[in-house]
Parts: sequence; structure tokens; C-alpha cells
Amino acid sequence: MPGFSGKHYKSLDSKGRLIVPAPFREILSSNHSSKLIITNEVFDKCLSAYPADEWQKLLDKVYGMPQTSDAVKYYMRRVIGSAVECDVDKQGRVLVVPALRVDAGLNGEVVLIGLGNRIEVWDKSGLEDVADPSKIDRQAFKEEFINLGL
Repeated sequence: MPGFSGKHYKSLDSKGRLIVPAPFREILSSNHSSKLIITNEVFDKCLSAYPADEWQKLLDKVYGMPQTSDAVKYYMRRVIGSAVECDVDKQGRVLVVPALRVDAGLNGEVVLIGLGNRIEVWDKSGLEDVADPSKIDRQAFKEEFINLGL
């Protein structure tokens, strides 16, 4: 499956529906799917949307971890426990349920970011807060990038 990439600015409609960008819908349809599993991101105040096959890979990985670990329990509660399977309708929209909209602070303009195997959905102002290069420790990140081979 080709990966999701790019940044797309959209708005939630009055019912909480979001138009999935055409390039993302093409990737889903090439995988014979019209479903996304939408859930909370583990640490950030945003949502992640996974195609069904990528979601299953994640579940398999998590289920293989020690279920008594406090970190795994947190992950299960935060990510797995909030997941909702959503259909992309014929107009290319997906309904983001109210609980997820509240958790991520989504209430109008949103940004969808393709991250390869998943899509992040951010409130526009929330993304600006975390993606602003002036708000990071550039030197620490440079060093970590070098250590990671990036």
C-alpha cells in the first residue's frame, strides 16, 4: 500500500463530518477499503486515522505486549479504547464522533497530515503549537536526528 503523505486543510461540518482528501481516498480504495479506524493519539491532542489493515497490525503488536504493564494499559485505554470504525461515505466524508472531537479539541478548521501508515487529524491551532520550528530545541532535535540516521 502506498503511504499517506501531505498536509490538507479542511473544516468539520455542523454534524462533525470531515472530507477525506482525494489522495487519501485513492490510497484507501487501492486497498479495497472505505473504512478508517479513528482514535486518540497516545500523547498529542489530535486523532489518528488508520486503514483497517494497519489498525490490525497495531492491534496484533499491542496484544502481544505484557497486558500488566502500566504503559500498555495506558495505551490500551487511551488509543484502543477510544477507537471507532468509520465509513467514508460516497461524498468522501467521515463522521468524527463527538467524544473524539472533544478529546482532540476539534471544532472547526482542521489539518490532516499523511504520516505513511496513518493520518493525523489536528485542530489547526493545535498543530501550529506543536509544529512551529521556533518552539522546539533545534540543537537537541538535530542531535537526535543524527543518532537516528535522518
